[in-house]
Amino acid sequence: MQNRYWLAFATAMLMFPQIAETLYSPALVSLAEGFAVSAAHASLTLSLYFVAFAVGVLFWGRLCDIKGRRPTMLAGLALYTLAALAALLASDFSQLLAARMVAAFAAAVGSVVTQTALRDRYNGAELARVFSLIGACLAISPALGMLGGGWLDQAFGYRGVLAAQLILASALLAWGWQAMPETQAAAPALTPLRQVLMRLLADRRVLLASALVALFNIAVFAWYGLAPFVFERLGQAQWMGYSGVGLALGSLAGARLNALLLGRAVAAATLMKGAALLLVVGALGMTAIGESPWIVAPMALVMIAFAMAIPLLLGSALVAYADCRGTAAALFGLLYYLQIGAGLLLVGMLQMLAPGLLLIALAICALSLGYLRYLRG
Repeated sequence: MQNRYWLAFATAMLMFPQIAETLYSPALVSLAEGFAVSAAHASLTLSLYFVAFAVGVLFWGRLCDIKGRRPTMLAGLALYTLAALAALLASDFSQLLAARMVAAFAAAVGSVVTQTALRDRYNGAELARVFSLIGACLAISPALGMLGGGWLDQAFGYRGVLAAQLILASALLAWGWQAMPETQAAAPALTPLRQVLMRLLADRRVLLASALVALFNIAVFAWYGLAPFVFERLGQAQWMGYSGVGLALGSLAGARLNALLLGRAVAAATLMKGAALLLVVGALGMTAIGESPWIVAPMALVMIAFAMAIPLLLGSALVAYADCRGTAAALFGLLYYLQIGAGLLLVGMLQMLAPGLLLIALAICALSLGYLRYLRG
């Protein structure tokens, strides 16, 4: 029972960054209007979020190796709560941007510490199954975030969304105080940060995995950053929130398909090939349809691909780093979140959803060919 309680909290913490950001996405249009900034500037709050998130991943991952998993998790949640309050009280765009970056830095604790704690408890095929099961729960995150964000934005404007983020963080802090265990067996001999970084940068498996994780995330978050303005141009802004249902169904289908096929001993390399192919089909579908509410359908295929690929990549990237899990996970996260931030900055500047997704899909196909050997091993 205690293990299930902890797994429920771990799932909630992995869902937290997704819900917090998809909650925010439907409010981008009203935020741009409220602060009198352009669509590109409003999207900047999303792309810079990932840059700050990357720095947070490094900080919290290193700290959890030094101070332990539990105190690090609680400190990060407390900081996010304060940053969410500052965002709610912001009176100009620069204040909001600063608060959002601090919040992103703090939110990283949910990703890196939770993944590290899971790696403390599980390994190998069991870890991949846990990630897949959690992935099934993560599938509802876009629907919860976008439906909730759309409703809050319609009812209360962007400040309603910011208030919801504050309430969510406060609730998780209270839950974490009760549920978060210390999973670190003993304080390890701390490996120098530079030494771990050099190992990672020399590891082709890690470099390919970080690029693939980044590209899959850019494909998904490009939607959250650009689709609100597509629906606004179509005169159907309210449908941005409802689109989360279609995306969640796609993500849930991908997670369940992944778990089912792994349970039937289908090779991970085969699943990765299928995910890359689905992403290409989805991107081609969006390109063919153009700006229409029906772009949600091919985007659901992108979500299926994402849900299939991410557990495979996260479960296989750091198998050789058991001696420095927290630090390795932090630096690995830093690598892919910096790439996500840079990619979303470019996407935000170009404001081109379908062509950008097609380029991302082709890049994933090329990189996947190099990563298949590690999945076979």
